[in-house]
Parts: sequence; C-alpha cells; structure tokens
Amino acid sequence: MRWFSSSRSSTLGDATIILFASFFSSLPIATALTFDPIPSPNLDLSQLGRVALAGDFDSISLYQFQGQNQDAFITNGSTSLLTTFPNGDFDTLAQADAVIQTMCAFTATDGTLNGVVIGGNFTSLGGTEAQSIALFNPNNSQITPLPGITGKVNSLYCDPKSATVYVGGSFVGGNSSNAIAWVTGWTNLPFAGFNGPVTSITMAPSGNIVFGGAFDGLGNMTTPDKPDGQVVNIGTSDVTATNPSTSPGFSSPQNIICKTGDQDGPGNTFLFADNTPGSWQAQFAFGFNPTKLRLYNTNQDGRGTQTWRFTDLDSGGIMNFTYTDPKSGAQAFCDATCPLPANNQSAQDFHFVNVVGMNGFRIDVSAWYGSGGGFSGIELFQDDIYAFAISKFNEPVCDDVSDGANSIATGPWTQAPPGTSTSAYLTAQLQGSPVQPDSAAVTFYPDIKQSGNYSVTIYTPGCVGDNTCSTRGEVNLTGIMSNSQGTGTAASPISTTVFQTNDFDKYDQVYYGYVDADGGSFKPSVTLTPAANQKGPLTVVAQRVRFELINSTGGLNGLFEYNPNQATISTDFSNSVIDSAGMQLNPGAEINSLIVVGNDIFVGGNFSSSNISNIFSINDSAAPLPGGGLNSGVQDIYADGNTLYVGGNFTSTQDGSTKGLNGVAAFDMSSNTWQPLGAGVNGIVMHVVPIQLNITANQPETVITVNGFFSQVNGFGGNASFPASNFAVWVPSRQNWLNNLNINTVAISGRLVTQTGVPGNPALLAGSISSGTNSASDAVGLSSSSGLAVQQIGSSGVNIQKAPPSFTTPSPSNASNSTNSTLHTKRAISSLSGADVNGAATGLFYTESNLNISIIGGHFTARSSSGSSISNLLFVNNSASDTVTGLPPSIDTSSTFLALGTTGTSLFAGGTVTGRVNNGDVNGLVVYDLSTAAYAPTQPPALAGTNVAVNAIAPQPSSASVYVGGTFTNAGSFPCPALCVYDTSRAQWTRPGQALSGEVTGLIWSNQNTLIVSGNLTLNGDSTQVATYNAQAQTYTAFNGANGLPGPVTVLAAADSSYNSFWAAGKNKTLQASSPSYISKYDGTNWQVISPSLGTSTIYDLQVLSLTQNHASNSLLADNQALLVTGQLQLPGFGNASGAIFDGVTFQPFLLSNTVDGGAGTLRTAFVENPAGLFKGGGKHLAVGFVVLIGLAIALALIFLLVVAGILVERDRRRREGYTPINAQNFLSRSNNIDRVPPESLFGPLGGEKLEGGSPRL
Repeated sequence: MRWFSSSRSSTLGDATIILFASFFSSLPIATALTFDPIPSPNLDLSQLGRVALAGDFDSISLYQFQGQNQDAFITNGSTSLLTTFPNGDFDTLAQADAVIQTMCAFTATDGTLNGVVIGGNFTSLGGTEAQSIALFNPNNSQITPLPGITGKVNSLYCDPKSATVYVGGSFVGGNSSNAIAWVTGWTNLPFAGFNGPVTSITMAPSGNIVFGGAFDGLGNMTTPDKPDGQVVNIGTSDVTATNPSTSPGFSSPQNIICKTGDQDGPGNTFLFADNTPGSWQAQFAFGFNPTKLRLYNTNQDGRGTQTWRFTDLDSGGIMNFTYTDPKSGAQAFCDATCPLPANNQSAQDFHFVNVVGMNGFRIDVSAWYGSGGGFSGIELFQDDIYAFAISKFNEPVCDDVSDGANSIATGPWTQAPPGTSTSAYLTAQLQGSPVQPDSAAVTFYPDIKQSGNYSVTIYTPGCVGDNTCSTRGEVNLTGIMSNSQGTGTAASPISTTVFQTNDFDKYDQVYYGYVDADGGSFKPSVTLTPAANQKGPLTVVAQRVRFELINSTGGLNGLFEYNPNQATISTDFSNSVIDSAGMQLNPGAEINSLIVVGNDIFVGGNFSSSNISNIFSINDSAAPLPGGGLNSGVQDIYADGNTLYVGGNFTSTQDGSTKGLNGVAAFDMSSNTWQPLGAGVNGIVMHVVPIQLNITANQPETVITVNGFFSQVNGFGGNASFPASNFAVWVPSRQNWLNNLNINTVAISGRLVTQTGVPGNPALLAGSISSGTNSASDAVGLSSSSGLAVQQIGSSGVNIQKAPPSFTTPSPSNASNSTNSTLHTKRAISSLSGADVNGAATGLFYTESNLNISIIGGHFTARSSSGSSISNLLFVNNSASDTVTGLPPSIDTSSTFLALGTTGTSLFAGGTVTGRVNNGDVNGLVVYDLSTAAYAPTQPPALAGTNVAVNAIAPQPSSASVYVGGTFTNAGSFPCPALCVYDTSRAQWTRPGQALSGEVTGLIWSNQNTLIVSGNLTLNGDSTQVATYNAQAQTYTAFNGANGLPGPVTVLAAADSSYNSFWAAGKNKTLQASSPSYISKYDGTNWQVISPSLGTSTIYDLQVLSLTQNHASNSLLADNQALLVTGQLQLPGFGNASGAIFDGVTFQPFLLSNTVDGGAGTLRTAFVENPAGLFKGGGKHLAVGFVVLIGLAIALALIFLLVVAGILVERDRRRREGYTPINAQNFLSRSNNIDRVPPESLFGPLGGEKLEGGSPRL
C-alpha cells in the first residue's frame, strides 16, 4: 500500500494516443540560446568618489540582460524552466503552473537537436496549454505540447542512438500505463506499462532500458469483474424532447428517468406525437464515458419505438453499438438505425463499441410501432468509478445494480459552472490568517464493488477558467482505503497534499494500493480540506475523485530491464540480473533514482533486504555499499566523476559506521567510502542538482545544490550552523558550504528540481529560483571605473547576514551581553512616513580630520571584525584596514537609524533611537565622536512626543547649528515640534520660528541661510508639503505651488547645482502602502507631476546623476543628466525593481535585488563620498598642464593671425593712397648717395669755426 505525495507522483486519467508521423519536420532546428544585452545607462560617477547603496536585500544585480527580474521565487508548487545569463544571474525561459520534474535533450540519430523534452505534472508551460509533457526549442523558446498523456511524468530518458524518448510516471497514454515511448509520435511499449508509478529511467551498460519505480508487475488499467457497474445520473441533467405527445401524463421527457419499465402509464411513460419522429435529449454539467445504454420500450396503447440512433452532442458523432438480438440470440451491430422490439417486456442493453467521453447525448426516433414512438425507461452505465463533490452528480439509487456513490460537503461551498473544465464543481472562498483547515471539507464516497489494487486520482479544475489563479493554494487529502482486518471498521487514514494552482484541468494520482470494496458499515472515502498555514483570501475547489482498478502480471519489485530489440516480453524475469536484483529486496520496494557510472548501476530509494538498505549497486549482481547502505530512504543521486552525491532522509550508514550524513552524503567510488558534506542539514533532501558558479574570478566550476525540506545547515569544524530555507550550495573544491566562504558570487535562493545538458547551449534547469549577481546584504558599493559594477564596501564587505525568525531582541539591561551571533535580524517597525524599516536605511562617507570612515545605519544586526555583535549602526574604518566596528553598548537593539549628519568629528545619528548614554535618556538622536570612537560626552536632551522619529539631519554650513527634522513635539522640556535646532557651541536646543508643525521628512540647504523643508507640514495653520526657512530672519515661506502636490513629500532632492529646481516624491494623501505614488519636478516656477506613473511603488530616494553620453532632449532633465530612483518600484511594462534610471521620458530598470527568502528587495538610499560632484559631469579630461599648453598655443595662433591681418590691411591702405615702392638698387648703392650729397656739404654749415685738429665746434 502506498500513499504518494504530489511531489513524487501524480495523475491517471483518460487519454487517446496521438501519432505525429512528421512532427519534427515542422520544428525549426535549435541552435543556441541567445541573450539580449541592455544598453548601458552611461552613468558618470567619476566626480563622486565612492558611491554606495543601502537597503533591505541579500543579493543585488545590475539590470544587464533582457529577462532579468527581481520577482520572488514561487512558493505555490510551481516551477520554471531556467538557464543562466552571462553575468551568472538566472533567466526564466518558461514558467509552468506546477512542477517540472524531469528533462532530457532529444537528438536525432544524426546528432541534430530536436529540442528538450520536459515532463512533470503541469498543465501549462510558458503560457501554452500542455498536459504533463512538452518540447522546448532552445533556439526560439517555442513550447510544443505533446498531447496524449493524462497524468504526471516523473522521468525521461532520451536515447540518441534510436532517437527515442522513454517516458515514465503516473499516467495513462494510448494503451499504456505509467510508461510509454515517443519516436515520431507516441508508441506503446510491448509490455503496456506497469501497475504502479515509474520514477526513474536510465540506460544500462548493455544498452537496455532500466525502469525504476513503485510497481510489482507489468500491467495496465483493467475493467472490474462486473463491467458497466457505475450508473450515470441522468436525473440531474437538463432533459428536453422534440415533438412530445400532447396526451396528459405522457408529454414530460423526465417521466422515464429512474424507471425500469414496469410502470408503463401516465407519469411513467414518455410518448412522441402521433406518427411523428422526435428526439429525447440529456445535457449534463459533468463528463462521463458511457459503456452501456439500457432502453425500456413502451407498450402503451400498442405504441413503441422501432428504430433510433444515439448522437454524442459534444462531437456530433453517431455512436456504434453491439447488442444481443432478442429473436436469434446472436450478437448484432447497429448505428444509425438501432432496433427495439415491439411489445417489449424487459430492457434491451446496447454496448458502446467505442468508449467516448461526452457531456450530453440525443436519441432520435425514426420509426415506431402503432401510432407513435416512446420509452418507458432509460439507464446509462460506465466502468469509470467516480465520486463527485456535487452530490447530485453521483449515482442514483433507483437502478438495480448500484448502492450509489455520494459525497458530503461542509463549509461555504457554492457550485461553479464547468467553464473550460469537464464538469461543474464546488468552490469555496475562505478567509483568515491562517485559514482554518476545518473551515471547508468535502468527503467523497465512491461505489467500490470489487476489492483490489486501485489508482486513486483527484481531479482539479484549472484556475484560468474561473479567474482564481491569484487565490488558489494547497489542499490536504485524507483517505480511508480499507477496513481494519475485515472488521468493517475503517483502518488508519492516510494523507497527502496537492497544489490547486494549475492553469488548466489537472489530475493528481494521490494513492496507489489496495482498496476494500463496500461492505457493512465500511465505505472507502477521500476527504479534501484546505492545507494548514495558508493566508486568506484562499480559493479551494472540489470536483471529483476517480478509482481505477489495476491489473498486473506480478513478478517484479521496483526494477525492470527492457530490451528495445525484442518485440515480445517474457514474464520470466529471472534471466535479468536487474530484475532479479529487485526481487531480492523485500516486497514493496520503491526505486527513486537510477544512475549509471561505468559498468555499475546505482539504485536508490526506499527498500531493504538482509544486507542492503536504501542504496546498492548492480554489476554482475546486486552488491551493498559500505556500511550496508544508508539508514533511511534515498530520494536522488547525482554523479560527478567518481563521486556520487546522494540526498534523502538518512543520518548515517545503516550500521552507523559513518555518521554526519544528515540528509546528504557523498560516496567516493575510487576509495569506496562514504563522506559527509560538512555535517549535512536538519531535514530531508529531495533533489541534488549541479550548477556552475564563479567561485574563483571568471573560473566557473561545478557546485552541488541540495534542495528539500530543511531549515538549517548543520555546523562542523570551525563553521557554525546557519539558517537555510530548503536550499543550500556545497562547493566540492573547498569542501565547504558556499555560505561559509567569504567570496562575492551569485546569490541563489529557492529550490531546484532537475537539470539537463543541452548540446551547444548552457545547461537547462528547472525550479523556482530568486537570484542576484552579487551576494551582499543591505549595503554595496557602485563603481564605474572599469565599467559599471556592484562591489563590496571595504575589503571584505560589511558582513551583514540574515538571522532566523526566532531571534529575540536583548533588553537594554543586557544589550552588551547579547549573543555573539553571526546572524542578521531585520525587524520591521512602522514609520510614519509610510513604510516598514528593515536592513540599512541611511549612510555616509566621512573623510575629514584625517579620518576615512564609511557609516551605515538602519535596523539590523551584523558582526564586527573582532567577532562581536553590532546592532543598527556600523563603521568601516577605511583608514584602519577596513576594520568594522559598531556603537558601544547603551543604545537599545530595537532602535532604527534613519538619518545621519556630521559637524566636525561629531556624528549625529537619528531615527527611532532609544537607550541611555552617559546616564541620560536618549530618544530620537544620539551624538557619537568619530575621532575617539565613543559617545560624545554631552548628548542633546532627548526628544519627546508620540512615536518619536528623526527623519532628516542637516548641519548648517559654516555654523555650529544642526537642524533636526522628524516626528516629535519637544526637545527635552522645550516645545519644538517637527523641526528643531541643536547649537553645538552652547549644547542646547532652539526652535526655528513658531509657525511650523507636522512631520518633516527632508532638509536641504540651498545656501548658507536658506533651508528647504519637506514632509507633511502645517505652516501658519495651512497644509503644505514644502516650505522655505530663512535662518537669518527666522521666518518661513510656503514653497510656491507645493500645497498642490498629490500628497506629502517623503523624498526631496536638488535638481541643479544652484538649488533653484527640485525633485520630490511621495504618496497621495491616504499615505497607505497601496496608495499611488508620484514624482514631481519643480522647475523654479511650477511643479510638474511626471508620467508614466509608478503605480503603488514606494519611492525612498531620488538623485540626479551625470551621464557620459547625452540622451534625447526634454524639458525635465538636462541632456547629460538622469534621475536615479530607488525604493520598492513597479515599473511600467517591466514589474518590480529596486532602482531605475529616468531620462525625462521613460524609466529603465537599473538595480534588481532580492532577500534571502526569495522576496523582492528594497533600496532605500544612495550616498556618495563627494556630494559636491553630483552636478559636475566627468567624462574624459586632459591633465591641467596639457590644458594650459593648448590654451597658450591657441593664444599664439590668434596673435599671429591678428598680425598678418594688420599687415594686409596696411598694405591695402598704402596702395589706395598712392604709395609706390622705391628703387631698391638705387637705394642700396652707397656711392650713388655720396655723389648726390658730399659730406662736407652736409656737415659744413653746422659749426663754422674749427677746433684744433680740424674738428668742428658744435
């Protein structure tokens, strides 16, 4: 007897084999997956120094490729087809509405890739309706359904030599159960499947195909010993007729329902009008598969039906029948003119030649006896054993064969129409947090006439048809299948759970095993209720349960070897070493995993024998592994070289010789030894899936993911235990868990189920994953020096880690002695600005007084460099080897820091901060001396009021005054609502004017004396969102047009370096998380609310950044600027993001983040080392010396051009005034000039009288 959970098996139902002889001829040839990169945002961070981002996240990625997202991983039982982007992030190729259980690459005999076959219990894949199996084309992501299977596919094996896909699971297809093959269409295997589910398929070293599962023989579904035993309830159908008689008591077509022909007469007989053909029709709200029709002819007044035909209203087809000729006793056939004998004294049975599902039928009477046709009774039978949630659909009790199936429903059930499903069903809308499991229930009681092995299937209508996909959840199914040792009382119940999140109709096999027939007070039953621990609103549906009798050859025990070259199958299984190995196990073996390494087949599951427990190998014979195997079940095996990685529910080897194998273990085939993976996990490992990760820079290597049901990875050696939500990564090269390695690599959370290699492509994986390219918590750096990249703050990050939900906050009295935990707790508190604060909320870089410190504040716990615990405010001393420290004890660990500011070496840290420092109470604000790494000796008097919170701190330039804004009414005993000034020179509070109250969320100094104040303000009794304060005149002025903003301002940022324009963001006036958000630009004159809207986003920060390349011109932003928006964003046409770039027209996703539990992350702020550089574009600059030289060269060139121009102008002037050139020859001849004017003639007259010696006197 086996009761299967929905994660390990699924459904059986009806299927018709469909062959596609040329199916693959129409498929495009798959080549390779391609990824479309996103254009760079061209941010210029060169003038900003260090840039950091703070928020609530455990992984963060730049948006670099189409398809990246920060959606939470799905927890409703659904999975997706995945691969990895070049940056290591995970890409969702197609989402399924349930579990993708198995995959394999399907290649033709010439090596051409036909696609990847995907199997599971889904009903849709990538938005395409596909029942349990489909083909994925890696080249174009096309999904092609492979119809013909009803149920769940557990295992696939693609044989490239024969181009055959072997399919195993819990299903029916064609004439096979639980196993079938695909070549160019569905092909029945010669043994028609198994009498139980198949969970694993592989190829033996011999080339034969090996099936593993929970079966004990070859076989198929069979009919009961007494066929046609289930009655279709015609009484609940919509019955109509054409051309009825007008005789009183004979005109109603309902007369003949639940009648056996013994009461021919008024009220019991239906007659057609005299000498007129007519029809009798029944339309049902449920589907059925009729096998026999029983008609009672009337003999009223010599009338009766002579010939008739039966039409299926769904297909319009006329059905074929066999019947026994009442005269000859021979078998006869009929279709369009089936006969009924005259003067009929008993029923005439007609058996359907083809069993076809339908929801309605019509009987047309074409000939009659006497004056007209008619009937005195009708019954319809089937072999299918159903119990419907809608009780009136169940068997009537008026027939001569049935005690009747029935059901009992309790709770707020209502009947839903069939829609796209096969029948109407019950639906219940449940509320509560959590929803109580007993708030609604349906118990199904089938009509079981024959004891035997049955497959029990629950039918679940799809959620698309009734538009309830967003509220569907999980149900618990409890079954009672047998009485207690024949006493007539029920045996112990058995149970499982099933997700109801399927898009289209789904069929889950929930039980396979022995079922007792009805007898005495015992009746088998299945009860459906909501599963525990679900939040409302929750939609639960209940339709029907089916029981199918199983036939079997016997002789097997979980293993079967199939030779594809043999057309017939011998039931002498002793000739197969593999079959014999299964028979050596104790009866009831369940094989979960098969893996072939070399010439050995390794078998894992739930089984035992005298020397084998749960795992063994087969070569020439079955052989136990060291220690006798493992001490509990094996769920999955993966082989990596000579190492087997095994997952399951074990804790050690069977003999206890190797311990620490908790849930997962490694088996070294070369040394034939078991090895622990650390100390394992504290639960069950269901799937072992390899992936590639960059553990060393740009060196991908294989790591092992373990997935299952556990909450912790156990500590070992010097490694402490750490919380893990059903997922962990083992790094074989480091022999350690990824979480214990101080490396910055891809962060992953969620679960993986399976993977497959694909020729010419990255590996494909299936699961539900949330990932980020950088595994960092709450604070990271952003660099553009070598291309835009996210990086750690400090040399080894800030070491902020997630803590388990059970973390308790130390009281103030013992805060200094709080646990030395490595974990990080993010505790939500309510902020009046409209959001809960978790993780990092604020930060700054301090680079004055020969100090270089990165400061991060918020609501978290981290670890210092010395190993001590840090709460809510940490310092990374970049001038002391990046040492990480925190505040000294005294501040309550329940505090949250929301704002930071410095003056001198004093750090003002504000928020919802409480504690006692220097024997004085602290509330809202504390001052810390960065130079001494101690609290300032003098602390500001504590702020007071209801829900005190400091949201903004703004030291006044060139002043001793520090402005503090938030939610408070007093500073000490001094009234000072919303905005207060602390004078550091006098150590006292003052109130800046008397006109302002409300809540302050932002403060910006536009110059030395002008402060811009934002929030939810009241100024002189009038409401406004932004005000201006003149510190010199101590007066307030309402900001132009600010009272017309849609709601209070939660974020304010300068839009230019002159502080004449601003950006503001907030929520509308309701201040609810679900309220619409807005972003508005003040251009110096008017406010303009921008579009497109970001819906119900919560915007935490705005920052104008420079660009290296201009965008198209617009009125909102300069061509070389963009607006960085951070928060919890909902971007039009994209979805969730943590950061976006706005170019004045559109929002481009920029930063994506997630939390460790798979939820969407949050970015609260971006802070920079050099705020003065925010409006200074960088680009590529020349050195100053080169700039000077170039300027000098330009100046000289200009002077030269001016001189040349002057010469040319002067020559032109001389030419116009008549100047002519002199004779150069004459001018240059000295003798000629002397001849013209003798020297004595020139100088003689100058002196007259001569001095002695002949010199003239002057």
